[in-house]
Amino acid sequence: MGRGKQGVTLQPTALVHEAYLRLADRPEIDWRSRTHFMSVASKVMRNILIDHARARAAEKRGGGWKSVTLSDGAVGGREIDIDEMLALDDALDRLAEHDDRQARVVELRFFGGLKVREVAEALGVSQRTAEGLWTHARAWLLRELSKRGSG
Repeated sequence: MGRGKQGVTLQPTALVHEAYLRLADRPEIDWRSRTHFMSVASKVMRNILIDHARARAAEKRGGGWKSVTLSDGAVGGREIDIDEMLALDDALDRLAEHDDRQARVVELRFFGGLKVREVAEALGVSQRTAEGLWTHARAWLLRELSKRGSG
């Protein structure tokens, strides 16, 4: 997450705090490892960011939207606005229908901030496989998001 032209949409501290609250309220989860925790936390953070984006979109309907930046992202590391964040979420859902592992890699990288070796550990695959999944997922998402932009 980063600063857009008009400021930060959701403070990283607020995101982590909200994720903590949602995770701490789940004592039934048996945390097997740090990677398992980060995997679940990335899913929770994705949900928080998408919920926040939907609320902002409903509130503003286009006026005064602020950008967020997803580092190391499939969108080329540039800032994306709320509309694009929602499109990314939709594209990730479609990617999961096509290849669930690729969608998980994106979720872990974007929303969890995991490095490729951590993604490999979380998915139980080799680092080379994780890199391949990441490469294919990024290309697929770029194609899907560019179709949306030109269509």
